[in-house]
Amino acid sequence: MSGRHILITNDDGIESDALGPLADALAPLGEVHIICPERNWSGASHSITLFRPLRCRPTMLRSGQPAFMTDGSPTDCVRLAVLGFLRQKPDLIVSGINRGANLGDDITYSGTVAAAMEGLLSNIPSIAISIGAFGANIDFGPASAFAALLARNIFERGFMSDALLNVNVPATAADRILGVEVTRLGKRNYRDQLVERLDPYGNPYYWVGGPAVSEEAEPGTDVAAMRVGKISVTPIALDLTSHALIEDLASWDWGWSAPIEVSAR
Repeated sequence: MSGRHILITNDDGIESDALGPLADALAPLGEVHIICPERNWSGASHSITLFRPLRCRPTMLRSGQPAFMTDGSPTDCVRLAVLGFLRQKPDLIVSGINRGANLGDDITYSGTVAAAMEGLLSNIPSIAISIGAFGANIDFGPASAFAALLARNIFERGFMSDALLNVNVPATAADRILGVEVTRLGKRNYRDQLVERLDPYGNPYYWVGGPAVSEEAEPGTDVAAMRVGKISVTPIALDLTSHALIEDLASWDWGWSAPIEVSAR
């Protein structure tokens, strides 16, 4: 085994049956550490725990591998690992394998992607990986194998950049996956509705949901790649600045006497 250290985390929780296959696939590349939330944190985005202590205790996966589980968020898992819970700072963070794709606008909600973002903030190469399926009896083998292939590339090429890699894998047999495409983010259209109901005491409560998400599968996007049966790999940077608007906004009348400065090229 090499001297590398790999952290696995997720937002589906410690009970996810994706953890065992993923850990097995990554084990030949280094020492694998697993820190995951005790429960499902899907949709948690980049939340962190500030106003209470975090608890983290040892456990065992269903597949037998040792792991740790915490009452914090996916981002908390990475922060624990990086700030000293592990004796060695991870050389790579792999977040997933998430049940359900994280495409386009999904990344703003995804706890899976947020954990990889936290790795990026700590200057650690990070992968968020998801599979396009929900429910039981999912074969995580192809996605696990691809995570290991990607990790090997990262280690061999010395990958270190200002981006994480967001990966989506079709839920199909390996021999039916039609290749790998490096993509940009596509567009997902949410049609959520607010449904108000009354509890037995007459007090209102609310469900937020709606029809299935619709997608715009423009060529070159992660949505289009997944639709035709390809693995999508999307580099995602943390700089969310709209550089195209900087000069335009500087020309607005702000009702302020001091001159408006244009910064950040």
